[in-house]
Amino acid sequence: MTIRVVLADDQALVRAGFRVLLETEDGFEVAGEAGDGEQAVALALEHRPDIVVMDVRMPGTDGLEATRRITGHPELSEVKVLVLTTFDVDEYVYEALRAGASGFLLKDTEPVELLRALRVVADGEALLAPTITRRLITEFVGRPEHRRVNPSAVAEVTDREREVLALVAGGLSNDEIAAHLVISTATARTHVSRIMTKIGARDRAQLVVLAYESGLVTPRRG
Repeated sequence: MTIRVVLADDQALVRAGFRVLLETEDGFEVAGEAGDGEQAVALALEHRPDIVVMDVRMPGTDGLEATRRITGHPELSEVKVLVLTTFDVDEYVYEALRAGASGFLLKDTEPVELLRALRVVADGEALLAPTITRRLITEFVGRPEHRRVNPSAVAEVTDREREVLALVAGGLSNDEIAAHLVISTATARTHVSRIMTKIGARDRAQLVVLAYESGLVTPRRG
């Protein structure tokens, strides 16, 4: 399987570095490069890549709005967005997760970790950078002005599904959830899929965000 990627960053040198990394690694193809969010959306529609690697802060249409457009477009339901940022606590990254990004990494991530992250996102299996993501969620979900999920969206989540959801929020994969709960991987996958459907999450990353926002999972500080 070849993972097709669109690179969206306003710095040509950054895009060039990512391109060299991906083109020298088996299993990856760079479908296009974008210098701003508008171009990223256009390239996503043109090439239908597996992943758009999206910078947060770009001129014109920024990465947040571009992420929202891509994840909300009916023709791009299979396109995933991986956000890259220079900040490990950035409100824009949190909003990007809410908009449907599949996760994020810091720009100083080691190349091998970036490649692994792209494979994980393409597979749709696990939440990226779970400890950093939880810290983000703790910071912004706890704000009084933060918007909460409609309680009716989570009313049908069962006790067992809450247990599964807490493990997903901890960054566990389906295999790890299955081992922890002593169930089959297929059963764990079914639980996760049902929870996503019930609370309207696009993928595992957004599932965790909505879980915290709804109060199904409580952020822990420290």
